[in-house]
Amino acid sequence: MTFWIAQFLGLAVAYLLGSIPAGYLTARMLKGVDLRTLGSGGTGATNVLRTLGAGPFWAVLAFDVAKGACAILVIKALEARLAFPATLNASVFIPWATSLGGIVAILAHARPVWLRFQGGKSVAVGLGVLLALSWPVALGGLAAFGALLAVTRIMSVGSMAAAVAAISVSLALPHPLPVRLMVIAGGLYVIVRHRANLGRIAAGTEPRIGQRVNLT
Repeated sequence: MTFWIAQFLGLAVAYLLGSIPAGYLTARMLKGVDLRTLGSGGTGATNVLRTLGAGPFWAVLAFDVAKGACAILVIKALEARLAFPATLNASVFIPWATSLGGIVAILAHARPVWLRFQGGKSVAVGLGVLLALSWPVALGGLAAFGALLAVTRIMSVGSMAAAVAAISVSLALPHPLPVRLMVIAGGLYVIVRHRANLGRIAAGTEPRIGQRVNLT
């Protein structure tokens, strides 16, 4: 019983870490504005870039990546200290537990309880999760992001390309099934979160890097 309570607490910590609204808090502290009412309405680093500029963007990006990685590291540390029931194979169970923690952190960023479940698109926190679970997959996603961003100068295009690349790399390399499923689910979720961006891209109205939102 104690083992399963610990699993629940680990997932709760992953959610709480993922749900910290760094972008929203930064906009409140620096400009006294609600990021959800500006730009795309998201609370992630991209909307911070459009509304507050490069400095706050890098700070929020780093924080969001770190909270995703920390969520995984907390789950890993927890599993390493637990006494597993005799009926469970630790080497099989741990990848499932950490992958579930990654999904929880990704969902938490997009649906934070503190902001009535209105958050960001989970790209940066997803990168942090991947860095802690499988750095080759994270690097594959980053490479695709950088390439598409350089060509289009549109953050959403780079983000969706990163999701597709992460899925592809996870399938191409030897990974446990739960990690692959987590990457697929997380990548598809990121793409679905960009559905409004897809409409603006098709209409030619999606903002490019350097375009700012007037706060007045």
